[in-house]
Amino acid sequence: MVPKRARLKDVAEKAGVAVNTASTILNRKPNSWASKETEERVFKAARELNYRPNRAAKSLQAGKFNAVGLLIADINNPYFTNFAEMMAIDLEQKGYNLVIESWRTDVDREVKQMKDLVDRTVDGVVAFVSDVEIHRDFLEYQAKAGYPIVIMAMPGAKDIPVDAVMPDFETGLEEAAKVLMQQGHKNVAFLAARSKGQRVGGRPAIFERIFQQLLGSKPTVVECGATIEDALATAKTLLSSDSRPSAVIALNDFSAIGVMRAAKELGLSVPGDLSVVGIDGVPLAAHLPVSLSTIVMPHLDMVQQASKFLHERIIGEAGEAVRHAKFPTHFLQRESSAKAPAQGQ
Repeated sequence: MVPKRARLKDVAEKAGVAVNTASTILNRKPNSWASKETEERVFKAARELNYRPNRAAKSLQAGKFNAVGLLIADINNPYFTNFAEMMAIDLEQKGYNLVIESWRTDVDREVKQMKDLVDRTVDGVVAFVSDVEIHRDFLEYQAKAGYPIVIMAMPGAKDIPVDAVMPDFETGLEEAAKVLMQQGHKNVAFLAARSKGQRVGGRPAIFERIFQQLLGSKPTVVECGATIEDALATAKTLLSSDSRPSAVIALNDFSAIGVMRAAKELGLSVPGDLSVVGIDGVPLAAHLPVSLSTIVMPHLDMVQQASKFLHERIIGEAGEAVRHAKFPTHFLQRESSAKAPAQGQ
């Protein structure tokens, strides 16, 4: 049987004082009128009962929890775990603990987890969202209520109603497209991984526009699920077709790893037979057996900006205006992309 945790009421009863008196003494508040003998009796009772203050109750009373919630899409994806680690380090320097929740690449769960996290004992939330529009009413309500939220998302057609940090993938995709064209790639496919219930999103549309301008024809966009297994299965089908592309750009590095594995299982070499490019720039990408070419985001800068936005909201120094920060991306060529093979031109 688990021993019952001592309460403040138990300490007060053992010391023979009122609960308010015991609280004042144990928290060493300056307004205590208790005698030295009473103070010693209370501290002795607390030691004998192994009393530990209830931090949650104290935080509720003070209205501050010294904690921030982080909502991510997939704890298995190294992009999100890397971001969470950097965020935890940055927030720790500001005096906050980090509470992490994952919506497991399921949009229905994403909506539920967003609401649940805001209701948790946290001072504010940083959230990766699949689509701002599905949260718009909720975000607008929280903004009016003054609750601190920072969104990590692609820029949308409408203004985001709360503070937001966004990557500008157009710059990095343009760089990647131009390099691939220079290397002779004319049949380039985009693997659009998306979560359950998610709309296709902005990255494939940017890809289509850029490559249509360069090639003069509509490029290939193939959709798949969000897991690495989904990317592997879809890529095997794509790479087995008669119109096999000479290069694949994946919506993220996680999916790109699935593409590289698919090529391996089909006996194709990377980059000899197939060039592969990811998006995100996770640290793991540099250490694969064939290092992954990728469109890199400035992770640390984005973390620090999101943390700054949120901290300023929490302490009341942000003002009323909504703030948005957009960060450029760039193409980093590594071993997984090279000149197109003669048969793929």
